[in-house]
Amino acid sequence: MRTACFVDGYNVFYGLVAGTRYKWLDLPALLAHILRMEQPGSLLSAINFYTSGVKPSLASRGRLSKEAQDTYLRALIAHNVSVFYGRHQLEPRSAPRFIDKKTPPSRVDQVAIWKLEEKETDVRIALSMYRLAARQAHLPTEQRVRQIVLVSADTDMTPALQALREDFPDICLGVVLPHREGMKRIPPGSLRNHCSWMRQLVTNEELACHQFPERVATLKKPAIKPAYW
Repeated sequence: MRTACFVDGYNVFYGLVAGTRYKWLDLPALLAHILRMEQPGSLLSAINFYTSGVKPSLASRGRLSKEAQDTYLRALIAHNVSVFYGRHQLEPRSAPRFIDKKTPPSRVDQVAIWKLEEKETDVRIALSMYRLAARQAHLPTEQRVRQIVLVSADTDMTPALQALREDFPDICLGVVLPHREGMKRIPPGSLRNHCSWMRQLVTNEELACHQFPERVATLKKPAIKPAYW
């Protein structure tokens, strides 16, 4: 069963690898493993990865964070992952002042903040999944994608899954939640309602077993695992 995966890079980073030693994640190998476990007979034919570039001025390691992200994306591309870029938007906003957990937020006591938002990613993923499904009827049977897998826990993707299930009932829909073992997160029921199967967490052992080698060959210079990772 030919399978295409659509990956929310922001979700994967903060849900699986942030703050761990697993950032050099061999995503294609991990997804192929999960598919073998969840849907034997699946053939991983495409991975589409959606992200936005790090802003060095806001990153904990500045320019090094940007360089590390670029290096990782080059490693993904070298393993036939298609990378699509959104953008970050930084705007001044106001938010209720935090006093303590027992004190509720107040709209009359607000402070000025900078709010950083990722733009275009959700819409781009939703449209890409739907367009892929719509094109299948015009392809030879042996070239058709029979399964679409969303790698995200973002409930904003629920309408896209619902539309896919209603309009293309012959396509199997899977969801891989980028929830690392040991993290307390509630599975989003709205996504579960519109998919055929769902992987609810990724174990630390799976993350450890699916890491790129220190040096990943590319068409140009090799992608070398950042030292601080």
